[in-house]
Amino acid sequence: MDQWVLWLIVAVVFAAGEVMTAGFFLAPFAIGAAVAAAVAAAGAGFVLAGLVFLAVSIAALVGLRPIARRHMRLPSQLRTGTAALVGQTAVVVEEISHTGGAVKLEGEVWTARPFDDDAVIAPGTRVQVMEIRGATALVSE
Repeated sequence: MDQWVLWLIVAVVFAAGEVMTAGFFLAPFAIGAAVAAAVAAAGAGFVLAGLVFLAVSIAALVGLRPIARRHMRLPSQLRTGTAALVGQTAVVVEEISHTGGAVKLEGEVWTARPFDDDAVIAPGTRVQVMEIRGATALVSE
């Protein structure tokens, strides 16, 4: 079996191991083995391919792992459904009191109640959506 095929098998094993884990630790070694396979396919000997494997693996580990760790720590910024409406600005279309009311939110009319039960909000007032409960927006001025 050719040497480059062995390096390619090593790269696939490291890549499969990376898929099974979530730490971004084996991927740099898979990259190093893939580059070593290319070097071996070009006719380099085992020692040179091994040195290329080590150099590329260490460079990829040192260069890419901190970037990957930063991305793994980022909070999810995609909010969908009613969670995306919290924090939005709405316009009161029907007076809002503890008994109810209505706001225009994202182009749709929603039933609304004040976040503070004692508040009364007049039509035309811009309000902030504090929470969504069912199909009712709890709003505050």
